Amino acid sequence: MRFVIVTGLSGAGKTQATRSLEDLGYFCVDNLPPKLISKFAEACMQSDGKIDKVALVIDIRGGVFFDDLFESLMELKKSNFTYEILFLEASDEVLVKRFKETRRSHPLSPNGRVITGIEAERNKLRELKSRADNIIDTSKYAIKDLRAKINLLYGNGKVSGKQLNLTVLSFGFKYGIPTDSDLVFDVRFIPNPFYIEELKPFSGNDKPVQDYVLNHDETKQFIAKLEDMLKFLIPNYVKEGKRQLIISIGCTGGRHRSVAIANALYERLKQTEYEVTIEHRDINEDVNRGARKL
Repeated sequence: MRFVIVTGLSGAGKTQATRSLEDLGYFCVDNLPPKLISKFAEACMQSDGKIDKVALVIDIRGGVFFDDLFESLMELKKSNFTYEILFLEASDEVLVKRFKETRRSHPLSPNGRVITGIEAERNKLRELKSRADNIIDTSKYAIKDLRAKINLLYGNGKVSGKQLNLTVLSFGFKYGIPTDSDLVFDVRFIPNPFYIEELKPFSGNDKPVQDYVLNHDETKQFIAKLEDMLKFLIPNYVKEGKRQLIISIGCTGGRHRSVAIANALYERLKQTEYEVTIEHRDINEDVNRGARKL
């Protein structure tokens, strides 16, 4: 089991570090009273391997409970339980700026100057910092830089496609563009099966419509160009720390063309390293509305 204790100065980035660890598959607990560390570690060890990566955020927010930390660490050591300490810090100037931007008071100086709280916290955490296995100074870090550093220290050091979830979403423009879309593509330039009597009752999930839509030269070119563009975009989104990408494909009603093309794109993306799901938001909307009118 990899057992990481995340600590450090308030405002130094512990929240972002914890989110990064969660994305790497760590079971994260925030602000656990230090006296409970040993019992928590024991519970994790009894999980039959279901919990093999743990991160505990412990800092001065624990108040009087924080003073129990060193005693708890001693208990872990006596039990031959291996743990690591990750300590995050930043310069006084950067910390003051971050507190001013968020308009929050410092935990150790709730009614006074932020710098006073920072100085008190540095003194209180001095010994803990000296015991840290890894120290990260986030003064000049953007969020993506911190993510990369956490991945290097506690992941495999590589940016994995498994960290990004792709959703291919078909929809109808007449029902509105999905509000959570990241990329929207309009396929209304492709001939519409809706106007072919024998195809109208089917959807893009059915072979007759798929054959009609996908056999057009412009459809083949569009899918090829879209796939090529996504191969360029997606790794860059991953590198920037994006965790979900919604690719929306729209036609007029969201039943024929967009569904067939979304399915074809989904099948291609399934062959990549990324986690991919597909949804057809409006595939039955016209049918349902027709039923309601009746």
